[in-house]
Amino acid sequence: MLFYSKSFKSKRLRNCFIEVGWESAVAFEDVFPHIFLSAKNCYTLRVFNVIKKGKTMADFNQILTPGDVDAGIINVVNEIPEGSCHKIEWNRKVAAFQLDRVEPAIFAKPTNYGFIPQTLDEDGDELDVLLLTRQPLATGVFLEAKVIGVMKFVDDGEVDDKIVCVPADDRDTGNAYNSLADVPAQLIKQIEFHFNNYKALKKPGSTKVTHWGDVEEAKEVIRESIKRWNER
Repeated sequence: MLFYSKSFKSKRLRNCFIEVGWESAVAFEDVFPHIFLSAKNCYTLRVFNVIKKGKTMADFNQILTPGDVDAGIINVVNEIPEGSCHKIEWNRKVAAFQLDRVEPAIFAKPTNYGFIPQTLDEDGDELDVLLLTRQPLATGVFLEAKVIGVMKFVDDGEVDDKIVCVPADDRDTGNAYNSLADVPAQLIKQIEFHFNNYKALKKPGSTKVTHWGDVEEAKEVIRESIKRWNER
């Protein structure tokens, strides 16, 4: 563990001492250049990105595996609750969630949106998951999820597939969803419309759902993403 500390003088902050437990080759100021603009009445701030005794943040790519892909049960970390227009992403470099941007309200996420740890899709990010639940799931929650299909997707020329999942133990539905055929057709249409159009106000035509795949195709996409992670 590298210990990093520094005192700062600012018109907004007086006698503010920053104490950071930091394991990263990235400089603290480069990662958090805005931190002194947003803090108020701050005398001591501690930031930790490694899960150890007394620390507060877990690196999901270290503490979780992808799961049992052959059995169709995977680990999923949720980033965006259903209904949110906040594009929250897992920042792998600092092991923390980050608000990347705010989408137009009309393009709020139609499902929960997360990722499978220890995977890499062709776009260089962890493999995405569309998680279907009756109620929105909070950012940072992880769970065992059942794979029911895949949405094959291209974003600005890059493959950016989305694995479709439901909670592995869903006593509300009686574990009724086992494939995409069990998902209401109207919801499938809404998801497809969302991803075909959610960048239309900024970059029209840059996203495309190419097709929907079954459980076995989804498992193969996951296996390929695990291989990329292991070979990175």
